Amino acid sequence: MLAIGDMAPEFALPNQNGDVVRLSDYRGKKVVIFAFPKAGTSGCTKQACAFRDALPKLQDANAVVFGVSGDTQAELKHFKESEKLTYDLLSDRSHSMLDAYGAWAIGFGMIKIPIIRRSMWVIDEQGRLIDMEIGIAPEKSMQQALETALRGAAAGS
Repeated sequence: MLAIGDMAPEFALPNQNGDVVRLSDYRGKKVVIFAFPKAGTSGCTKQACAFRDALPKLQDANAVVFGVSGDTQAELKHFKESEKLTYDLLSDRSHSMLDAYGAWAIGFGMIKIPIIRRSMWVIDEQGRLIDMEIGIAPEKSMQQALETALRGAAAGS
């Protein structure tokens, strides 16, 4: 199981436009990733818009942001455009990245169905996981990621 201090697993996923995004392409920057179950739903919209609104502060902390879900590229493109999101959304149709990061699960309480658990991760400039939470509330997701990114920025100055 992935833990804080581990090297973040590499991934290569298409964004909403079909361009492949690789974690390793962002060495030297913090990478904030949040997982959401379904584009366009109320909790996912709240979470995505909170990251959109906080993006300038995250960029000031030398961070990039990615949202990831199991949605198709077309669904993600529509979501990005309709909510005016200013960062890439990544499509993990096979759930391989989400599984490696601990956010893909079978079951939700007593219900046994496949589900993406709303989650967030912060990866440092060397590719090491410095914060994570699986099963986080939409409103807490951005705030925790921002606090971690800013704390890391202050420590580096």
